[in-house]
Amino acid sequence: MVDGLYMLENKASLAVIESMKTVRELSWSGVPSYMRPDVWRLLLGYASPNSDRRDGVLTRKRLEYLECVSQYYDIPDAERSDDEINMLRQIAVDCPRTVPDVTFFQQQEVQKSLERILYTWAIRHPASGYVQGINDLVTPFLFVFLSEYLEEDMETWSIVDLSPQKISNIEADCYWCLSKLLECMQDHYTFAQPGIQRLVFKLKELVRRIDEPVSRHMEEQGLEFLQFAFRWFNCLLIREIPFHLVTRLWDTYLAEGDALPDFLVYIFASFLLTWSDKLQKLDFQEMVMFLQHLPTQNWTYQELEMVLSRAYMWHSMFNSSPNHLAS
Repeated sequence: MVDGLYMLENKASLAVIESMKTVRELSWSGVPSYMRPDVWRLLLGYASPNSDRRDGVLTRKRLEYLECVSQYYDIPDAERSDDEINMLRQIAVDCPRTVPDVTFFQQQEVQKSLERILYTWAIRHPASGYVQGINDLVTPFLFVFLSEYLEEDMETWSIVDLSPQKISNIEADCYWCLSKLLECMQDHYTFAQPGIQRLVFKLKELVRRIDEPVSRHMEEQGLEFLQFAFRWFNCLLIREIPFHLVTRLWDTYLAEGDALPDFLVYIFASFLLTWSDKLQKLDFQEMVMFLQHLPTQNWTYQELEMVLSRAYMWHSMFNSSPNHLAS
């Protein structure tokens, strides 16, 4: 990891950094874990870059979240519409399926927090409502903001060790950061998810430009990019890599800001082409199975950094000539 953000401590604290551009540039290559909660709040525009206003804004937003939970979640089903009841039931079904290989997320209290965040978000964002996949997007935020209060390994964490006030603050931070993240991807989670459809097409075109042999092989075998890449865009690769690498990946995501959707195309092209040689030896059915169960379980930061480095290089090469991705 490039530890550029460590350098900030020698020059100035986060409280007095005036240039968010500097924070983004340094965050792109990875944020030290103990700085991540503060940095992520800044990158998403949830926390004020003005240190004098920061605590006041956070307090106000956390109270607003608490009021929303009271108004929309902590009510009897008799006061909900049929659609709202069905949405809450779907969320309740999806929460236990969220990051199933991480024991912490299987705790009942953690799933209750997920449910409150997701339902409140969906009610407040009726244009999309709840869409499967959004549940995955909460988990990096939940992990990072819990890390401010819980130490040691995540597998030893218990959310019941925290006061209701702390849990509410963590949920509020997750809620607002999720809202900020999805602002630049609004059409990814509306009906038919046209934003994702558009990016999958761009991914196909980019792969064709970078690696024509694997692109041709996939086409000859009849493999459509939507068959595997839709989930990548929907869940931002959370289901494809070990969870301990997700926050590092998200440092780069959040550093990209509003440019993230287009940069995802380059990250996912780099991710796919990690296995270019392998894919060219597989038939249709073998490729489908391989892409649904990618061999990333033993990945370390080194493999992830390679993916991000290639993505950065290809973005520098192609982004100034966008006609190759014209839809």
